[in-house]
Amino acid sequence: MITVTIYKDSGQYSRFTVEGHAGYAQEGFDIICSAVSVLTLNTVNSIEAFTNDGIAAEEKNGFLTCQFNDPLSSQAVLLMDSMVLGLTDIQNNYGKQYIRLIFKEV
Repeated sequence: MITVTIYKDSGQYSRFTVEGHAGYAQEGFDIICSAVSVLTLNTVNSIEAFTNDGIAAEEKNGFLTCQFNDPLSSQAVLLMDSMVLGLTDIQNNYGKQYIRLIFKEV
């Protein structure tokens, strides 16, 4: 199962982590893992490319973490909201046995 944990501080995004594998299909053919990877990595890349927000991200075999240095700009918030929407749709369509979204206030 993929676990996506989205941390908020006073209602503002502060970081997110992605870990695990969906186990929906054989490695290389797992559409859930692919979709989650595209959504999350593209969000990190888009924040870096299209905003002036400072982030620290690390990715390695089935794990991604992204920490926001300061409160996010409205553009970065929109990108994060879009990522959350896509991940929520995947969870709703394929089930919590493959992907689980967790929201934590820190």
